[in-house]
Amino acid sequence: MKKNIKKSVELIKKREEDLKELKETRKALMNMLEDVDESLSRAEEEKNKTLAIITNLTDGLLFFDKKNNLSLINPQAENYFRIKDKNLINKSFTDLFKIPNLKSLTRLLKEFSYNTNKQMKEIFRKELIIRKDLVLEVSVIPLVGKEKKIGSLIILHDITRKKIIERMKTEFISVAAHQLRTPLSEIKWTLKMFLDKDLGELTKEQQDFIKNIYLSNEKMVVLVNNLLNVSKIEDEKYLYKFELINIEKIIKEVIRDFQGVIKKKKIKLEFKKPKNKLPKLKLDKEKITLAIQNLLGNAIRYTLPNGKVTVLLKNVKKEIEFSIKDTGIGIPITEQKKIFIKFFRAANAIIKETEGSGLGLFIVKNIIEAHNGKIWFESEEKKGTTFFFTLPIPNNSLK
Repeated sequence: MKKNIKKSVELIKKREEDLKELKETRKALMNMLEDVDESLSRAEEEKNKTLAIITNLTDGLLFFDKKNNLSLINPQAENYFRIKDKNLINKSFTDLFKIPNLKSLTRLLKEFSYNTNKQMKEIFRKELIIRKDLVLEVSVIPLVGKEKKIGSLIILHDITRKKIIERMKTEFISVAAHQLRTPLSEIKWTLKMFLDKDLGELTKEQQDFIKNIYLSNEKMVVLVNNLLNVSKIEDEKYLYKFELINIEKIIKEVIRDFQGVIKKKKIKLEFKKPKNKLPKLKLDKEKITLAIQNLLGNAIRYTLPNGKVTVLLKNVKKEIEFSIKDTGIGIPITEQKKIFIKFFRAANAIIKETEGSGLGLFIVKNIIEAHNGKIWFESEEKKGTTFFFTLPIPNNSLK
């Protein structure tokens, strides 16, 4: 009987321990559930915050998943295109192209190869005119996680006011430049008459003074012409007259025009060209001459005395490649992205050469691109810069 009592006691103790362990397990599970509930609550709160930010953002947002289906569009984007998201969510890029209000956007994205066959790898930005009263800057950002594309984010930023201000500035510059052109021309020809002694003999001192004034006036004429060219480019009124031309002859003419300053600075200039005759290109002679003048002028201007400038012309597949390499001051790496921006001049260029408008390379880029060409550069500060551009060879080019 004692044995039975002992077994009963042990059984009761075991049950008590099991019950205690069960209570502890229950308590742990309840704590875990509370933690899960808290995490879910926090996640929901963060989700609501994110949605609130997206909903109230002043920029338009669209998100495409990895299959190029639209999975999110915020109210501002809906307002820009005058559409509702219920008609768009989960639609493919191809389907969106069929929606009239989205044609301008989808056409732009198609231009940059945003489709199922060729995915974007880099961020790009471009301006898009939606209506007369709405201009957007479209930025497309590929989203990548663990080296795999998870989708693309499109940001639409309203730059209408900025474009209006730019337009007003351009119109002011155009009017001012036109108004300056006539008096500067009169000053030029009057000074020329003095220098040519049409108005009588001058002393050497008088000649030196008038020559300096004449050269300063010429710089003003160049600046005014550049301002007018920029105004025409921005108004899309920079007209081109294309004809089949030998670019080698144009380069030789430009080099000849710079011989005076080349000799003065004791710069060694080398022109390398292929042995075989190059095909003629479809060019606007006046505009392409201006582009080469700007590039060669910069190379000479920013190369120290006794430096070297190399002009290279070569046939690359279906293109002619032009390059001009100097041993000048180079472009700081932090400023290289801005080099083709209107009115921009690198800090070291301003120190080296205080005079300059920052318009030359802006004009050059527009001229080359109008010829369906490409322009780029390589540069290292204090070592020099090489500018390149390519121009397509037309199929019917004459040898």
